[in-house]
Amino acid sequence: MAHHQPTTAEKYWDDAQEGDSCISPSYTVTEARINAYAELTGDFTPVHMDEAYAKTTPFGTRVAHGLFGLSIADGLKTQSDYRFVPGMSLGWSWDFVRPIKINDVMHVRFTVTGLRQSKSRPGWGIVILPSELINQLGQVVQKGEHRLMIPLRAAAA
Repeated sequence: MAHHQPTTAEKYWDDAQEGDSCISPSYTVTEARINAYAELTGDFTPVHMDEAYAKTTPFGTRVAHGLFGLSIADGLKTQSDYRFVPGMSLGWSWDFVRPIKINDVMHVRFTVTGLRQSKSRPGWGIVILPSELINQLGQVVQKGEHRLMIPLRAAAA
C-alpha cells in the first residue's frame, strides 16, 4: 500500500502561523476498506454492509461509517506536507454533512487558528485546525475542528 511521504519538516508550535492551510493527499474509500473498518470496530450495521438493505435507505447505497470518515481525515493530516511534531490530540468537534460512498476519493483541507501557549503545560502550545473532508466532486462530506497540543521549539532545544 503506497503511503504519501511528506517532503517538508515537521513543525513545532512556534513555526505555525494563523491562517496557514494545507490540502492533504487523497484516499479512496473502497468496499474492502469499509469492510475492514467494520471488522476493526465491530460495527456491522446493515447500511454499511448490506447493499440490498442500503438501497431502501435515504442513501440509496452502502455508505462508510461516519467515524471512518473522521479516521480518514486524521490519517490524511498525518501524511500532509504541513504537519506537526508529535504532540497530543485534545479532541475533535466533528459533523457528518453528506454520506461517504464506495469509491469516493477523499482529501482534507485544513487551516491553522487558535494559537495560544498552554497555561497548564509549560513548553507546549495549543493549535486548532478547522478541517473539511472533501470528496472527488468537491463536496464537503464532513467538517469540524481538531484541537492539538504541540511542543514549542524553544522547549525542545
